[in-house]
Amino acid sequence: MQIPFISSSRSSLGVEWELQLVSQQSRELTSGASEILEELSPGREHPKAKHELLESTIEIITGVCTTVAEATVDLAGTVAELTPLVDKRGLSLMCAGTHPTTDWATQTISPDLRYAKLLEDMQWLARQLQIFGVHVHVGVRSPEKAIPIVNALTAYIPHLLALSASSPFWVGHDTGLASARSKVFENLPTAGLPYQLADWPEFESYMETLISTGTIGSIKEVWWDIRPHPHFGTVELRICDGLPTLYEVGMVAALSQCLVDVLDREIDKGYTLPMPKGWVVRENKWRAARYGLDAEIIRDDESTVPVRDALLELAHDLTPTAERLGCVEELARISETVTRGSSYLRQRAVAAASGGDLHAVVDSLVAEFANGRP
Repeated sequence: MQIPFISSSRSSLGVEWELQLVSQQSRELTSGASEILEELSPGREHPKAKHELLESTIEIITGVCTTVAEATVDLAGTVAELTPLVDKRGLSLMCAGTHPTTDWATQTISPDLRYAKLLEDMQWLARQLQIFGVHVHVGVRSPEKAIPIVNALTAYIPHLLALSASSPFWVGHDTGLASARSKVFENLPTAGLPYQLADWPEFESYMETLISTGTIGSIKEVWWDIRPHPHFGTVELRICDGLPTLYEVGMVAALSQCLVDVLDREIDKGYTLPMPKGWVVRENKWRAARYGLDAEIIRDDESTVPVRDALLELAHDLTPTAERLGCVEELARISETVTRGSSYLRQRAVAAASGGDLHAVVDSLVAEFANGRP
């Protein structure tokens, strides 16, 4: 099976941001996506705002961008279009990896045949997908580069997850995790960590097997944490929890773009990209999901390092690349986040200060979204 790969210019950028619709009165997730999207773009699909699995979710997407600044301006423009339509219905926009209180069993599925099929195939596993993420696409020019870059990027899963972790609560309870979303999502049989494949032909062979055996209907149904996206000609980083602010979206977009760009150029120099040990990747993802910025992650030599230190070191090493790509300011936010804390820590602080009132946590997330920064 041949899978065409539509080449993209090096390090082009696209960002997808899954937003929650919450009632201003009850603070719970509330349906409204179909009505809002129809008013936004009557009779046709809007190019930058679309349905997701739940009627209480709207996903916004950028066009093909060159810089992180361009991508964040693009997202802000779509938010500005949506906000009055959302507000007049007594709703607010916010984002986090999960909603702190809403029971997934109360949610309405979007009226789309592909979601109906997903529900039929996956049953309870799909029904509980009340989760929200940020996905970053970075362009590469050939399929031969995509698989080595995906393999090498798995070493940075704990870095990205610790920075973005924003889902400590699930249906009114503290899970004890920094990122409950990442564990809920990997329950799907074709989600979670990518398989370590040798090259593009092996990727094509694997996809052919999944399709011919009825496991999936198309390669779009493989939802790895990091995956090649042949139609867009990108490597797509899907590991991040939903981020509450555009400020933080810019940060993970910058980190993602810089990482892919560095790896792409290493291939051009003739280097073979490293492939981390599978068990190390799996353990490090767990540690980041559980402990967030307090995780101790395993290095290739099987020593450990605090993920905070690893993030600061990585940001320093990538600064020359960020200068070339024009995202120094956004990459520098990593050090601020390491000091201030990711969203899961901020949410827990609000809950503690309010005597455990998780509606206060929702209010804080709505305020952060509106302000655009933590």
